[in-house]
Amino acid sequence: MNVTAFDFSQKQNRPGKIVALHLNYPSRIEQRGRNPKFPGYFLKATSSIAATGATIERPAGTELLAYEGEIALIIGKDARRVAPEDGWSYVSGITAANDWGLYDLRHADKGSNVKNKSGDNYTPLGPAVIDAKGIDPAQLRVRTWVNGDVVQDDTTDDLVFPFGQLIADLSQMMTLEEGDVILTGTPAGSSVAQPGDVVEVEVDAPQADGAPTTGRLVSNVKEADFALAAYGHGPKVDDVQREEAWGSKEAAGLQDPRAILTDALREKISQTAVATIVANMRKRGINNCTIDGPTPMHPGRQILGFAKTLRYVPNREDLFKKHGGGFNTQKQAMDSVQQDDIVVMEARGEKGTGTLGDVLAMRAKVRGANAIITDGGVRDAAAVVDVDIPVYSNGNHPAVLGRRHVPWEMNGTIACGGTTVQPNDIIIGDDDGVVVVPPELLVEVIDDSFEQEQQDEWVYEQVKNGAAVDGLFPPTGEWKAKYEAYRADKGN
Repeated sequence: MNVTAFDFSQKQNRPGKIVALHLNYPSRIEQRGRNPKFPGYFLKATSSIAATGATIERPAGTELLAYEGEIALIIGKDARRVAPEDGWSYVSGITAANDWGLYDLRHADKGSNVKNKSGDNYTPLGPAVIDAKGIDPAQLRVRTWVNGDVVQDDTTDDLVFPFGQLIADLSQMMTLEEGDVILTGTPAGSSVAQPGDVVEVEVDAPQADGAPTTGRLVSNVKEADFALAAYGHGPKVDDVQREEAWGSKEAAGLQDPRAILTDALREKISQTAVATIVANMRKRGINNCTIDGPTPMHPGRQILGFAKTLRYVPNREDLFKKHGGGFNTQKQAMDSVQQDDIVVMEARGEKGTGTLGDVLAMRAKVRGANAIITDGGVRDAAAVVDVDIPVYSNGNHPAVLGRRHVPWEMNGTIACGGTTVQPNDIIIGDDDGVVVVPPELLVEVIDDSFEQEQQDEWVYEQVKNGAAVDGLFPPTGEWKAKYEAYRADKGN
């Protein structure tokens, strides 16, 4: 198998354009929590190309310089409106790439990635090119090392968008010219590099004859002497950018907001009625915190989890034609739930059609959702009950979604059952209904509600034994003293 050393950094060797793909590897897609229906791209400046051994500078005052080991395709002949099955035949070679990016400047680019991805030396390529002839594009491997430790290791056998599709898609509107380079996405493991780190990327075809390899593409990370000037966008980061740059909250040193539901807190919630929680929300001045209308299809079960929101808009035939079919937002929502999610749907209280059926209910259950709530209807009701994931709805209806709704948005702020629900709000439900608790209030609300439950149980026993409610419900005076003595004794 032919492998040739090549220095892309020489001006005469630079491609006419570099097209980079956002997401392609399932491992990265799962990490990001996004499910692209079609490929998405951005352009990188050819002046960002570097050879192996190049120095990658992190500007002073920035923190999130991230590496992305990738497979780069080199176009061997002009491609214009080619078919996906023919796309690979337009590739002449494969090399390694590192798609460096400065997350501190993502806010300035509004999705274009111009500044954060096109810094000098931010696209090292090489050091060698593998001849594409005789290579199976589904049997390539990309690996990345940081200071000698493997941090990325994945293959192309299950890419969401095969290489032939990328070439066909791009060539619909632009001619891919000989020498152009396509960066094909990075697998999970992309993270932040620090000054002094040495990052290496290698692409090989271990199952091909001779196991050809590009060799290791080396980048040396350095803290730059210059800072970003005041006449342009300065660095700006938040915890969302930190999580995406590092790859996870844990890697970024951020507290996982889901860690709030400790085993001890879950136990308290399991012994606390929604009615009591609502009363304690009211004490804090929050009255409109219940999802009104939907009732449980699986009575007798408490639900607890984090809101994953989904919004429908009223059906308009032209919009449903564009947004209702295929892998629409409703399906994307169910296909991207995480463990402990509760899917909450805004259907405007419209009961005249189904917003959920058994297939999507099963998908949510398999993905780890704890429950589904809709202020619309449910179709295939008996089958949904058999799926055995708790569901709250406004009733049953045989019509399909498109009769009244267009699936529109997920992971936004919605209105369900007359109250506002935001992603990651805490959802608690029982046979009385569903309450929405802001995460920042959860611990104090549950602590007070749990204590009130203990008191109410004690009061109930006193009434059951013949005591009058005056002065007892709630306890005051002598009754209060008796309850405090009971609690002290129970605590001992």
